[in-house]
Amino acid sequence: MKFLDLAKVYIRSGAGGNGCISFRREKYIEYGGPDGGDGGKGGSVWAEAVDGLNTLIDFRYQQHFFAKNGQSGMGRQRTGKDGDDIILRVPVGTEILDEDEETVLADMTELGQRVLLAKGGNGGFGNLHFKTSVNQAPRRANPGQEGVDRTIWLRLKLIADAGLLGLPNAGKSTFLSATSNARPKIADYPFTTLHPNLGVVGIDNAEFVVADIPGLIEGAHEGRGIGDRFLGHVERCAVLLHLVDGTSDTLVEDYHTIIGELEAYGGELADKPRITALNKVDALDDEERAEAKAALEAAVGGPVFMMSGVSREGLTDVLRALRSQIDEDRLRLKPAEEEDAPWQP
Repeated sequence: MKFLDLAKVYIRSGAGGNGCISFRREKYIEYGGPDGGDGGKGGSVWAEAVDGLNTLIDFRYQQHFFAKNGQSGMGRQRTGKDGDDIILRVPVGTEILDEDEETVLADMTELGQRVLLAKGGNGGFGNLHFKTSVNQAPRRANPGQEGVDRTIWLRLKLIADAGLLGLPNAGKSTFLSATSNARPKIADYPFTTLHPNLGVVGIDNAEFVVADIPGLIEGAHEGRGIGDRFLGHVERCAVLLHLVDGTSDTLVEDYHTIIGELEAYGGELADKPRITALNKVDALDDEERAEAKAALEAAVGGPVFMMSGVSREGLTDVLRALRSQIDEDRLRLKPAEEEDAPWQP
């Protein structure tokens, strides 16, 4: 299944039914009076966050969602049938934007959350509604109210607890593969990762979700490369893990490149808790490790973890550091395993 995180959708709520002009006509009833019913209400368009979806691929094949119109009123005081509502089922974490792609209409962050996007039109009054003591045979009825026609954008921001940052080939996908059951594509060329990947990581009887996004390059905030497009997927993360390639000859410059792109992107990304790790240390000897760590710590102004996704060196320390930055209510704690009691008949 393809990953789709942005979709344009056209919606329209149903129009209300027209009121009816009708008079009671029965044998032996000389003055029956008005009996025109009201029109039915038009259907509305709703959005609902549901479980089991992690992409907007359904909206690639269907972009138009039109609710049913209300039925017109009828004689004998019969009200028209209401139009059926339409529900757009979206993944949790979807932002609903107006046509300008900037105004946020709703942020679907909770399972089961429902938002009204377009309200159906009210039905018109039939002539029975206008009967008075001085106008006992009204010949007027209201038309139904028109529906709402609008264009919206759906933008998915994956809900993960920790996000991975780094240049292409920094080892993000390898880290995700080594610490979870996710199996992202891994190769020795840049931009192997074209779409975000999610993995569930477990450490010390606790589980949390890690998001691996395509790598950033210098100038990504100006549209270069593909990484800037997916930075929104780590906006909801509690902590960011910044991986720096230890085999790079310009690892300090690599570090500043990513930080510069975070600050240029704006929002709260640059202020989020960040853990820096020197990756691929299995390819370095002791002297090279010490030199690279000292240079990176000077640039970071804080501690730097040493790790390798291939040899799994230092992974436990990095995962524990990530876990310490994630709120307890976001963690999925495993129940403590009960010791087997001795068997008794």
